[in-house]
Amino acid sequence: MASVAGKPLDGLEFELETVAATGRLAAALAHIARIGDVIGLRGPLGAGKTAFARAFIFALGGREEVPSPTFTLVQTYPLCPPVWHFDLYRLDNADDARELGIEEAFADGVSLIEWPERLGPYAPADRLDIEFEILGDERRLARLTGSGAWAARLGGIDFARD
Repeated sequence: MASVAGKPLDGLEFELETVAATGRLAAALAHIARIGDVIGLRGPLGAGKTAFARAFIFALGGREEVPSPTFTLVQTYPLCPPVWHFDLYRLDNADDARELGIEEAFADGVSLIEWPERLGPYAPADRLDIEFEILGDERRLARLTGSGAWAARLGGIDFARD
């Protein structure tokens, strides 16, 4: 797959046979993530968004439990780089995202955002979107679309498949 001068890279897909495979994809992306990166996690309930976030945080050295922030809306992890994990499922209005510290998260850490479409105009153009599709009990399809800096970095992803 290729990108041209930061234009989106479409069509990078991975079949994830197990939750462990989702974890390996998350770890591969965690190792190339940088401060200021935004990763949107899309898909229906139960598609693997939170499992991906847990594995991503664990790959960066997180050792505490990583709950779904469905009710708190955001959890922060003082890692290197710092990680902000947002779950915007219950967000009523895109303007409410500013009260969650979204601007600070975009500047000072890596942002993992479940239900990123709820950001509306606050969703940055430079981001990685991962769409999860349920294929079976544990099987998932992950479609990655990178814009801006992510478009160039996705070509070098090192991901061991099942």
